Amino acid sequence: MERVSDAALAGESVHAISVSELNGHIKAVMEGTFPALWVAGEISDLVRARSGHIYFTLKDDDAQIRGVLWRNTAMRIKHDLEDGQAVLCFGNIDVYAARGTYQLVVRKVEPQGMGSLQLAFQQLQVKLEREGLFAAERKRPLPSLPRRIGIVTSPSGAAVRDFLQAASNRYHGADVVVIPALVQGEGAAQSIVAAIRSAQRITPKLDVLVVSRGGGSLEDLWCFNEEPVVRAVAASAIPTVSAVGHEIDVTLCDLAADLRALTPTDAATRVLPDGVSLKTTAANLRQRLDRAIRLVIHERQTEVAALMQRPILRKPMEIVHSRSRMLDELDARARRAITANLKAGRSQVSELAASLSALSPVAVLSRGYSVTLDADGKAIADANSLHPGDVMETRLHKGRVVSKVESVQDGQAE
Repeated sequence: MERVSDAALAGESVHAISVSELNGHIKAVMEGTFPALWVAGEISDLVRARSGHIYFTLKDDDAQIRGVLWRNTAMRIKHDLEDGQAVLCFGNIDVYAARGTYQLVVRKVEPQGMGSLQLAFQQLQVKLEREGLFAAERKRPLPSLPRRIGIVTSPSGAAVRDFLQAASNRYHGADVVVIPALVQGEGAAQSIVAAIRSAQRITPKLDVLVVSRGGGSLEDLWCFNEEPVVRAVAASAIPTVSAVGHEIDVTLCDLAADLRALTPTDAATRVLPDGVSLKTTAANLRQRLDRAIRLVIHERQTEVAALMQRPILRKPMEIVHSRSRMLDELDARARRAITANLKAGRSQVSELAASLSALSPVAVLSRGYSVTLDADGKAIADANSLHPGDVMETRLHKGRVVSKVESVQDGQAE
């Protein structure tokens, strides 16, 4: 190693180059040393700038390098580039002197096949879909007015801050319980599964569970694509919302959850009701209720006023007296009718008695007539019905005579 001179250590004036000159030397060496070459890797952190340039990371299992496709090159590519895609990139090494970094300026891109993470994603997706974990009929509705909300995320991440800020702006009637978990790197999947299971045991019971983290590359979000995490989300007894990454990021947790939110902020919007809208609705309902109550009270007051004008309420005894007089009149009419009916009945009885008396055989006997009866008690009208020796009975007005036939003389009635 070259020793630093005593003059330099003493701060004496020495020849020094600027940072720009140093980066310029490095740029010249690297660009002169490495000619255009093919580099194989997997695309990650793909960003399409508004200018038309495409920036990404090209990586393998052990290392990575930044890559760039300038607009004129990007326009000539026939296929779409996406995260997780394995590609062959042809280009030159370029040093970005302003930042002291180097990158691969890509002039040609050819697909190499699907990346390992993307392939694993699709294979697991097919497997779990066949098991029905993503079926629409498994999705449960969220409660309209949740009281307690749990959020599984990193307590120091941007996701929890965005969620809490959006929740505070939207609705103040719910408690939010933060359940800490690792959301990236080694051990993240186990941490998320443990946090989801812990959420099931929290008392009082949670109404909604949100699993969330901010955006990132496919690798950053990979723990939300691991099978234990996806199964834990699907098995949650609490309605679950997945809010992982940005709008363009889709994880298997999103498919297994009861609801997918595009961002943590969107999750708060989807889970919580709009407080302003609720207040407006409550105010409108109160006005409608007040009007309805006032209308009912007015109708009842009108009915009471109408009842108060009725004679039975104004002079209740007058009605009683009127009904009493009517009852007396009816009683008198009934008595007169009964007396008249009795008198007519007596007259009819007298007439019938006279008629009956006129027709009575007893009355005939009282006038000196008699009736003769045979042994059977039948009146004898024909002498030929008798024979000598027959006993007969003669009834008079007073008493009776029993006689015995000695002889019978035939003759015509005179």
